[in-house]
Amino acid sequence: MEDAQITPGNGPAAAGNQPVSPTPAPAGPGAASPPPPGPGPKPNTGVPVLQPDVPPAGATPAVPSGSASGEEPGGRTSIAEQAVAKVAAIAARAVPGVHTLGTGAGRTLGAVRDAVAGSDSSATAGVNVEVGETEAAVDITLVADYGIPLTGLADAVRSAVYSAVEDLVGLNVVEVNVSVADVHIPEALDPRMAKRQPGAGQE
Repeated sequence: MEDAQITPGNGPAAAGNQPVSPTPAPAGPGAASPPPPGPGPKPNTGVPVLQPDVPPAGATPAVPSGSASGEEPGGRTSIAEQAVAKVAAIAARAVPGVHTLGTGAGRTLGAVRDAVAGSDSSATAGVNVEVGETEAAVDITLVADYGIPLTGLADAVRSAVYSAVEDLVGLNVVEVNVSVADVHIPEALDPRMAKRQPGAGQE
């Protein structure tokens, strides 16, 4: 019987010659945890990362102007006396019991002046105003209808002019002076307009 030839690297003894990777021991209570990963490149997860908009170096950021920044735009507002007078005149004429504004002589003079100059002063007849930067004073001269209490009419005109000028013009009204120049009498009550009966006063 021939002796078996044992070649190095074959058989059970060869297994002990192969390198064996050491098995890590389980971490015990006093074992130190592995250090955190260093500041290396992060793996690409496929999700885009939005970068904030950064202005270039030396650029000045835009600052909103006007009311957007909480400041009112600058400038000066000027309101003419003619504009305030028209607002006051319309408000006064709208009060029940006001027959017209101004006196008879004033309206006649205004009509002649309008015909010569081509203006429209009749719209503000009987109204005089004084306008400042933030305040206004108004004088109203009117003719009342017969049968209307004059003091109550004056109070109603004063209230209407106050509200119209302050709301529509934006000025603080200091005073509104109302002058009742005349009372309009209807033809039925005017003895000068009464028609004489035919044959009246004849025998």
